Amino acid sequence: MPIKFVKPNKQVELHLPDGRVLSGPRGTQVGEFLHRVKDDFGAPIVAAIINNEIHELTYLVEIESHCIPVTMDGADGARIYRRSLVFLIEIAFADLFPKGKLTIDHSVSSGGFYCQVTERDALTQSELDSLKSYMQKLVNEDHPLGRKQVPIQDAIQYFKALGYEDKVRLFSHRQKDYLTLYSFGERMDYLHGYMVPSTGYLRWFDLNLTNGGFTLQFPRRHAPTHLEPMGDYPKLLNTFRQYGDWLTRLDIDNVGALNDAIQSGRADEIVLVSEALHEQNVGDIAQQIAQKNSRIILIAGPSSSGKTTTSRRLAIQLLARGISPFPLELDNYFVDRARTPLDEDGKTDFESLEALDITRLAEDIEKLLSGDKVQLPRYNFKSGMSEAGDLIQLKDGQPLILEGIHGMNPRLISDRWAGAAFRVYVSALTQLNLDRHNRVSTTDTRLIRRMVRDARERGYSATQTISRWESVRRGEKRHIFPYQENADVMFNSALVYELAALKPLAEPLLRQVQHRAPEYIEARRLLAFLEWFLPLDTSLIPANSIMREFLGGSSLKDFKIWRG
Repeated sequence: MPIKFVKPNKQVELHLPDGRVLSGPRGTQVGEFLHRVKDDFGAPIVAAIINNEIHELTYLVEIESHCIPVTMDGADGARIYRRSLVFLIEIAFADLFPKGKLTIDHSVSSGGFYCQVTERDALTQSELDSLKSYMQKLVNEDHPLGRKQVPIQDAIQYFKALGYEDKVRLFSHRQKDYLTLYSFGERMDYLHGYMVPSTGYLRWFDLNLTNGGFTLQFPRRHAPTHLEPMGDYPKLLNTFRQYGDWLTRLDIDNVGALNDAIQSGRADEIVLVSEALHEQNVGDIAQQIAQKNSRIILIAGPSSSGKTTTSRRLAIQLLARGISPFPLELDNYFVDRARTPLDEDGKTDFESLEALDITRLAEDIEKLLSGDKVQLPRYNFKSGMSEAGDLIQLKDGQPLILEGIHGMNPRLISDRWAGAAFRVYVSALTQLNLDRHNRVSTTDTRLIRRMVRDARERGYSATQTISRWESVRRGEKRHIFPYQENADVMFNSALVYELAALKPLAEPLLRQVQHRAPEYIEARRLLAFLEWFLPLDTSLIPANSIMREFLGGSSLKDFKIWRG
């Protein structure tokens, strides 16, 4: 058939992943196309991936395209819903309590954001009920959420007039000369990322009074239209609050303030004080262990939380107090590979507790703490078989130290020794947000840490790290997060300066992700996020810092407790 010029067709086709094709007028919003198939998915559609670029549902389809609906049970869809919900509560709060200021502080495991109110008294239950009712009213009325680009100086002037100094400081460092703002009526704000087109999408939420503030509750991905019962997380909240106190000492409570400090030459002060606060905290934990004469020290936390460096710094602090813990390596207690449980995809699940021979572990702990000699196992990762390891006998009163993802699980050690155990939960619980309404995800921080370390130590690309991250997160949600409140103490491994330090190493890795790769959208999202940080000179970071576990150059990399 000969090639020839034709007039553009008035219709345009949208190709769905299952092979079906939707046809409609050229220039139609993608949301209108997807309305035709909205009931064919297990979760509400909140955005769309068009030719491997994520777009809001208001995007106009001008050419024939491949389209993947973005739903609330996926990572991008969940972020879009939660971000839009934050804008809704921000608008409602400003209408009802114009003299107060609302801060979206951090996430909670049951699905929600912990929020604080300043410049007025904390909300009462009656006021919180009124806020919820007003939000529901705005949802039922289905108000559109506008979107427009404004010159950066105009945006700065707008937020300066509102008294949002945190946003003014953040935007003053922006390299681009424009900013995308979202609007509700006459009110505008910057929300970092994409949004739903109207308030009618935001039907699932709740508000609960929590520890002097309140929790804005939203659905989790596995049940995108249902709310889980609110859990109680006093230790987690206290850990976040402690980190907030640290930020106050540094006079850095948002990214704009961090950038100002770096730009003004305070980078060395930020690093030194941050590291001193870490060391002080580790020393306090060691003192608690010494005072309790704990015979078992359990250390656990999610991926890239800095468990390895934390455990070695803790061991050094214990040695300084005359206590020499014996490191019992949980990896050596893997069952033979033929007995390793399988996950739902039929793959070996090494993160399951049943992947460990917990019966053998319990017996060995019992004998070791009773003063007997024990033939420890050694797991051969090449053969997938358990072999005979070292013959060990502890000194009188010598404690065991175990590091692994199951450290907070009560099934790991027997009831007989549970009371003699001291549990340390490690995680990077950042509270340094972009501004009062745009929080920095602790998960994103850990992913960027892992990406930089994977590239340096394993030669992995950013594409490979991102592709594995969903599986890692699934294991954390099953085996780590449900038990975090079992900890005796939580150690927050976040450092106020870390994303500024990681930025120069992470950005080149992310830029190498190919446009056609499924991981491209996530790479673009992380690049846009890192744009907000000024870089920090990594030579200022000491060799025993947790950051050195990811950046390289750690003096603790080969540190081992002497077993003699």
